[in-house]
Amino acid sequence: MTACAIEPATGHDDGAGSRTGPTGCAITADRSYAARLTPADGSPVPERWTLDGPEPYAVPLPGSRPEEPGTEVQPLSDGRVLIHRPVAGRHAFFLLYPTGPGTGEVPLGAVECPDAGTRLWLLPPAPGGDRAYALAVGPRSTTVWMVAGGAFGPERVADLPGRCSGGVWLDHAGRMLALDRETGGRTKAVVVDLERDGEVSPLLQIAAGSDDRVLLADPDSGLLLISSDAPSPGTPRVGWGVLGSTLPVRFPECLRMPGCVVTPFAIQPGQVLTPEGCAVALRLDGPFGSWVGLWRPAERQVRHLPAPEGWLTGTGWWTEDGVLGLPYATRDVPCGVARVRAPSPEAGRDGTDGGTTGAHDANGGDGGNGGEVSDTAPGAPGASGTSKGPRAAGAAAGQGTGTETGAGVPSGASSGAFGGTPGGGPGTSASLPVAACAPRPVPLQQAPLARFVTK
Repeated sequence: MTACAIEPATGHDDGAGSRTGPTGCAITADRSYAARLTPADGSPVPERWTLDGPEPYAVPLPGSRPEEPGTEVQPLSDGRVLIHRPVAGRHAFFLLYPTGPGTGEVPLGAVECPDAGTRLWLLPPAPGGDRAYALAVGPRSTTVWMVAGGAFGPERVADLPGRCSGGVWLDHAGRMLALDRETGGRTKAVVVDLERDGEVSPLLQIAAGSDDRVLLADPDSGLLLISSDAPSPGTPRVGWGVLGSTLPVRFPECLRMPGCVVTPFAIQPGQVLTPEGCAVALRLDGPFGSWVGLWRPAERQVRHLPAPEGWLTGTGWWTEDGVLGLPYATRDVPCGVARVRAPSPEAGRDGTDGGTTGAHDANGGDGGNGGEVSDTAPGAPGASGTSKGPRAAGAAAGQGTGTETGAGVPSGASSGAFGGTPGGGPGTSASLPVAACAPRPVPLQQAPLARFVTK
């Protein structure tokens, strides 16, 4: 499965401190379709992108009335687009589809939220693409709704005490959903079994006083990307672990970039039983804007790339053979996908690229241009030019290299994790002193989720 970021059309805070922006899009798990709201004459218009053809193309889906603030869209695998329209505490859902010059609409029903403090938004696209879910967060409890794919309109599938945020799918069946639940002033990741009446089990609890969230997951390899302030109380850091592993989660020093926000948004699929070899795409936000980072758990460096002009920031997907697709829209190219091939796992173990990075052009070839971005649409903007973002990242992150620290494990003890021997890069970023580390976390193998995950 390719994990992807979803950014609703009107920004909202998910409770974890991350605010989504107006330029994003939602992408189906099979990478066949995307959907977003695009500005048109002052009012946003739903738009569906077809991604599984020789070239991407967009189809506008204007409704019978202008869309209001708070509207969200999400594609289904059959090409229809789910639209969520909130109006005065009532959340209505429709399926949109092209009908010649117009747009067809199928009403699915509505969810009533009489409590003014309840907020509802769509969860990331579910595996399979025939169902869609939403999260309704109230002052003291959270409800998971299936808003598309049911027999009789929106269906309540789970109720959880506490306020939840996030939303990461952990399996290919769309059954196991990871949420970040806030109770007692602390946030811990839990897993909800949607086929067992919303049964809730703890998933990630690194330390008693830490906030632990799940950012991304890949069912093929079991790779899990998390955020926790256990290594540095009060300062969240990005770490990684493996579902079913006896090793604790680890916090690579190269992902610690002062002055920058690091957000993983896509994991390379199809890497069965080799989580350390999965390529991970990172959204990097700093004082000079946003750009793209490429990283593997087996490597101790981040490769920085300029984002294509008009990038739908924070969205993208990996193919199994290691090509990253980045959707973008500009005045000249309203529907485009820039592609970049990730360096091989062997490249960079000695601190160099090894000459293996290169752009992936529209014909599937490698440009051999050191990881520059190429575009699939004719006349697309040149994304491989100069960019302030990567230069700022190199200065802030010590060239993106350094050591890796496991929570509660002395610095440097992670060499050889998962049977590999990842080589450190030339950077000399300081590692955490042992006294600053949190107690050893519960290995992910002990999480109740492990018995449900299929690989």
